[in-house]
This record gives sequence, structure tokens and C-alpha cells, in this order.
Amino acid sequence: MTLHLKPGREKSLRRRHPWIFSGAVEKVTGKPAAGDTVEVRDASGKTLARAAYSPRSQIRARVWTFDAAEEVDAAFFRRRVSRAIALREALPASRHSNALRLVHGESDGLPGLVVDRYADVLVAQFLAAGVERWRDAILDALVECAGCTAIYERSDAETRKLEGLEARVGFARGDRAATRCPIIEYGLNFRVDVEQGQKTGFFLDQRENRRRIRELAAGREVLDGFSYTGGFAISALAGGATRVLALESSAEALAVARENLAANPLDASKVAFLQADVFAQLRKLRDQGASFDLVVLDPPKFAPTAAQAKNAARAYKDINLLAFKLLRPGGLLATFSCSGGVDAALFQSIVAGAALDAGADARIIERFGAAADHPVALEFPEGDYLKGLLVLKP
Repeated sequence: MTLHLKPGREKSLRRRHPWIFSGAVEKVTGKPAAGDTVEVRDASGKTLARAAYSPRSQIRARVWTFDAAEEVDAAFFRRRVSRAIALREALPASRHSNALRLVHGESDGLPGLVVDRYADVLVAQFLAAGVERWRDAILDALVECAGCTAIYERSDAETRKLEGLEARVGFARGDRAATRCPIIEYGLNFRVDVEQGQKTGFFLDQRENRRRIRELAAGREVLDGFSYTGGFAISALAGGATRVLALESSAEALAVARENLAANPLDASKVAFLQADVFAQLRKLRDQGASFDLVVLDPPKFAPTAAQAKNAARAYKDINLLAFKLLRPGGLLATFSCSGGVDAALFQSIVAGAALDAGADARIIERFGAAADHPVALEFPEGDYLKGLLVLKP
């Protein structure tokens, strides 16, 4: 079974980009089903790669290997999974946390697969036709290489619909209570709801950024917007914040946040968890004349794709403008975007516009990204989704 490219449409593959869009395809010979492996050939007939076919998706194929002689079989997936886990075991973070991302999709040569480890439970997401086709072989490899017998599947992301796949949630291997997996991150205790929480239950990509906020929080009054289960708020308190106000719209997330706080030997009287619409509450705080020394903004994904970037830009500008107004002189704003449709340059421009409208002569003093267990392949810039700025308001 072979996928033939249109003339001139092989350039991205020669740069080792793993996606082949439908518009680049001249024809498909044979009758590949969703997830089947196809040879990818340029217009001259030269084989460039072997890829997983996805007839329902605009990303018509995702490359497994650029070695035309490499077989895509169960052994292939065991090698890829083993390599990905070995990379994480060598990271410094593995000595400070028992919660890491073990597989990060395309950047680990496994397009559409995300696997996070929370202590002795793995959480897996199969988000593309190729990994769906090889699901059992991948699960077997994860059990063998990670040493975890319990794997909870969270294949419920919207991207599965684009692949023509139904959502699937539940234990794929093993079975155990997993509504509150206890994890440790730089000495702090957290409870992760892998069954009902956002994404796979916790935002592991922010691990090092939570640690940085902990380092910056001493003696400061902190506002944590979009607090979710309290990761930044609890880190700030552990770092010596004098007061923390954490805003979150989800009552369920705040219930976990309070459990997380109780799991640590911290002064709970210094933290207030408030269920509220963050946009409305920021305006209310502004109108009340409230002020803070450190504001953290880690909102949900406003723009999954570039098509939503315009509306997302307005939302990002709104919350950052309000944050600047709430900052005292000498205060710090740690602001993030996880939207794939908003690149780093656009995000900086949005924050700059917010500062200008707020009359704040602000300065970027640090940049944030995802933790090292979320690597970005050089040939796959789409993997660089998390961006953040630490901004000083003089």
C-alpha cells in the first residue's frame, strides 16, 4: 500500500516533518484502512518514509520512520517506548518527582501517543489512527518498559473525532482506584484525578515553572488565576508567600486543590481558594482596588489552532491587562499560553499591548517553556506549544 505525493510536496518530508496533509496527496494505491502502514513516495517514485494512514483526517498520514527498510511491528513500538522512557529516567526531574511525561507524541517518534506517569499508574492517550491501530502492542510495551501494571486510558480528546475515532476512557491494563493518585513534586504532595481531571489529570509540563514560582514567592502577596488543582498556589505558599488568592471556576478542581493543600505541612490560613469566573473576578478585584506582588496566569487553551487566534488574542489581552492593573510597582507577572494557534511572537505582542493599555512600562526578565520531559523535535515546531513570560512592572 502506497501513498504518492504530488510534485513538489515532498519538501517538508525531506526536512523530517512527520505530517502529510491531504492536499499533498496525489493518490493512494492499495486499500489501506485507518491506521495501516503505507509507503510514502514522491512524484518520481522514490520512497521517503513509512507512515500511518488516516483517511478521515486532514493530516492524511503521520510518519513512523524515514528509514524505508525499517519494519513497523510490535518490536518497533517496544524500541520507541523503551527509548522514550530511558530519556526521562536520565532527566534530573526524575530524582525529584514520581510524575513525568513518558511519551510526547511526534517528538518521541510516536505520533498521536501521549503517556504520563503518576507514581505507579500510567495514563495513556491514543489520539491518532496509527497508534489506535497498534494500541495493544503499545500497551504491552508500556507495561514491560515502565514497570506499571495499571494503565488508565484517556482517549477522550476532541482530536480523536478528527481521526474518525470514538472516545474511549477506562482501564486498558490492570485496575485500581485512580481518582486520587498521590504524587510528589519537589517535596510537595499532590493528588491527581486521572479519571476525571483535565488532560491526563495534572499539568506536568508546568513542573519547572511551578518550582520557579516557588523560588519567587517569598514575602509576596500572590494571585493565582486559573488555579485548577492549586499547583502554582501551593508552590507559592511553600516558597514563603505571605498570602495567596487562587481563582478557579471548577468546584471539582477546587476540591482537589484543598486536598492538595491539606496533604502538605503548610499554613492553610494564608491561602484562599475562590470559585469564580476568572475574567469577572479580575475585574472585580480591579474595581475594589486590590493589588498583588506576583500574579500567575495559566489559562486553558484559548486557541487550539491558528483559526481561533484572533478571538484568543482578545481573551489573552483582557486577562493580562487586568493583571497589570492589579500589580504593585515592582510586581511580577508570570503569564502563560498553551494555545498551539498562538506562537511565542504573537503571545509577546499580546502581552506588550496589554501592558501599553495598562500604562505599565513592563520588562520581560525570563521566558518559560514546557518541562524537559516534554521535548520538542527540531523538525516539529508544532510540539512547542507552551510559552510563558515573566514580566516585571517597575
